[in-house]
Amino acid sequence: MNSEMQRQIAWITGASSGLGRELALLMAQEGWNVAISARRTEELAAVAAEARSYLGRILPVPLDTTDAASVKAGVERIEKEFGPIDLAVFNAGTHHPMLAEEITAEAAGALIDVNLKGTANCLAAVLPFFLERKAGHLAFVASMSSYRGLPTAALYGATKAGIVNMAEALQPDLKRSGIKVQVVNPGFVKTPLTDKNDFPMPFLMEADEAARAFYKGLQSRKFEIMFPKTFGRIMKVLRLLPASLALKLTARAIPKEKPGAGKSAATTKNKSAQETRLTA
Repeated sequence: MNSEMQRQIAWITGASSGLGRELALLMAQEGWNVAISARRTEELAAVAAEARSYLGRILPVPLDTTDAASVKAGVERIEKEFGPIDLAVFNAGTHHPMLAEEITAEAAGALIDVNLKGTANCLAAVLPFFLERKAGHLAFVASMSSYRGLPTAALYGATKAGIVNMAEALQPDLKRSGIKVQVVNPGFVKTPLTDKNDFPMPFLMEADEAARAFYKGLQSRKFEIMFPKTFGRIMKVLRLLPASLALKLTARAIPKEKPGAGKSAATTKNKSAQETRLTA
């Protein structure tokens, strides 16, 4: 790792656990200075402590991505205390699987606020710095659920499809200013979010393995970073099928029980209360 790479600074949201945490640790090992954000201050401090002996530094910057003022203040702090951000990874997000009868305005609002509005808040906070420098790298974390509507993911998939659309719209525009834009579509990664799922998750990846694929993709020229690749290819075939056939196939994924039905009511209630705090 050369000295220029060691001076590079990344900002990763949703970095207190799961994929964001593993990516932050990996990048610090590789010599990046990494600012990490989430709402959970103690967990962020633990991530930074784990990286004390690494080549790069980790700076905890607690914030709430759904609060535009909080995000703006956080980005300004990073730029002042850590230095100019080279890479911003918009990873903060939440998920709560639900069937149609479980959808409420409150549930929809929570997912839209964290996944879509939170991403937009982060973009609005960092973009002025990138445009002023005519340089920078944005990575929008979406999901393979954006490829085709899937049972229990009506709200989640819609927010992730929105993120993909956002990145696609921005890429040709920002390229003119020297800003690199990528969209990241992971499959199933073992994190606190996927631990909620009661259904089989094909090609489930461990978070550290997914982080390595993520980091490799960030160094490529590809617009889309996708992992695991085999599952991604299957999902892309599903996207290309006629709707009549695709819907017959996705119908097979409808769970026989409501999501979380096999768990105690107390556990389900506790997880629901915590869902928007997991990575945001």
